[in-house]
Amino acid sequence: MAQKEGRTRAEQGDALFLAGCMLYWAEGSKDRNRVEFTNSDPEMVRFFVRFLKTYWDLRDEQIRITCNLFADHLDKQRDIEQFWLDVAALPRQSLRKSTVNRYSKYSKKKRQNRLPYGMCRVRVARTRVVQAIYGGIQEFGGFTRDAWLE
Repeated sequence: MAQKEGRTRAEQGDALFLAGCMLYWAEGSKDRNRVEFTNSDPEMVRFFVRFLKTYWDLRDEQIRITCNLFADHLDKQRDIEQFWLDVAALPRQSLRKSTVNRYSKYSKKKRQNRLPYGMCRVRVARTRVVQAIYGGIQEFGGFTRDAWLE
């Protein structure tokens, strides 16, 4: 039923819906029961949260973010978490525990300053939402993928 909703919305040709579905197809997880989108580009994260809020009338507390940080971020972890909350226009209650990737003894700390804000994962635990997105993707793409069925 939710995939039909997504297909119907896709048939309407809404540019924001098209862009959100394609972004998720490229960058989202392919879980059948929840939306997970991870990226280091603040504008992509901002856009994706707007997409979610526009079509599914989600409350802030239904959207969770997790920051994936690196060892050189530890001293500014709170500032980076706030940066992502501001990007997504979400309250602190939406933040989940950040993960911090430590340097391996072989890395020689080469990764420093590559992703100044790490990465942000946006998660919505709503089967209906991800299934509607899958319906839209399939309609736009002109295919059917049984593995995505509810």
